[in-house]
Amino acid sequence: MAGQKKLLRALAGETQDVPPIWMMRQAGRYLPEYRATRAQAGDFLSLCYNPELAAEVTLQPIRRYGFDAAILFADILLVPQALGADLWFVTGEGPRLSTITEQADFDVLKPVDAIHETLNPVYETVRILSRELPEETTLIGFAGAPWTVATYMIAGRGTPDQGPAHALREGNVALFEALLERITAATIEYLSMQIQAGAECVKIFDSWAGSLKGDAFQKYALEPARVITAALKKRHPGIPVIGFPREAGEKYVGFAKATGVDCVALDNSVDPVWAAQNVQVDGCVQGNLASRHMVTGGQDLVDETRKIVEAFRNGPHIFNLGHGITPDADPENVQLMIDTVRSMGRV
Repeated sequence: MAGQKKLLRALAGETQDVPPIWMMRQAGRYLPEYRATRAQAGDFLSLCYNPELAAEVTLQPIRRYGFDAAILFADILLVPQALGADLWFVTGEGPRLSTITEQADFDVLKPVDAIHETLNPVYETVRILSRELPEETTLIGFAGAPWTVATYMIAGRGTPDQGPAHALREGNVALFEALLERITAATIEYLSMQIQAGAECVKIFDSWAGSLKGDAFQKYALEPARVITAALKKRHPGIPVIGFPREAGEKYVGFAKATGVDCVALDNSVDPVWAAQNVQVDGCVQGNLASRHMVTGGQDLVDETRKIVEAFRNGPHIFNLGHGITPDADPENVQLMIDTVRSMGRV
């Protein structure tokens, strides 16, 4: 694997002296160059659907920091929009969607094979990036996991406890599961097209997996991840998949074996020493520095970064945050994190 990119080597199970590094939301509002490009685009959705500008903001953190991977700039809610949901963003508050709360709402959604008309600009962004990224930089495609996407489609917005989605799951199982099946099928098509366009691996973001308890986690977080991963690997043999069932806690254990993902991304609520003993034994892990360190910096950032690298040193590891970098982060702290990780190679 000596000639392969560092991130792909980790995903293939190689233990490296210095882990590859990238950050969730690394193209974002903490960077002045991103804010300038977004202003040029006019609004967030216009930026997502402008291939040249979306490629530009994807490339910005690579130019600035030399991350080992670039993640496509897009949004998990483009899939619901492609399925026919109304989508808009409220400044300072986030996304809003038309809701799916009864059968009539579901019945007006588009069939899965209609999504590409809306999503073609995203595939063009991937094609641009596959040409323009440095040869050592891995291109990551992504989508939201069906449960997480469904929570937004049911509530019409983000919610603290995903209450509306849980209510529909318990009150109208047939409708809830039909919606999840539609999202799952659309996600397979969406990620498959990203791979065809040049994505070298893909990540499934299940941001609200932790609110699924007991058997519900198995049915609505784990099983859709397994179905998506199996379908992608059948269509694209060898494609690596990263799964991120955020706040899964003890359910991180065995997630890779149960779903077939090549790497499990960890949030920062789990201890890295515990995760090395219980999750990394099954393969590559990604994570899991708390995002707050990108704001506060200092010796705490250095110490925690070293602790994480040390904990995962004896197995395949991709260094990342436990969640996305926040808009109030200091770009200098990102550089400090990278320098700390890269200074820890074995002498």
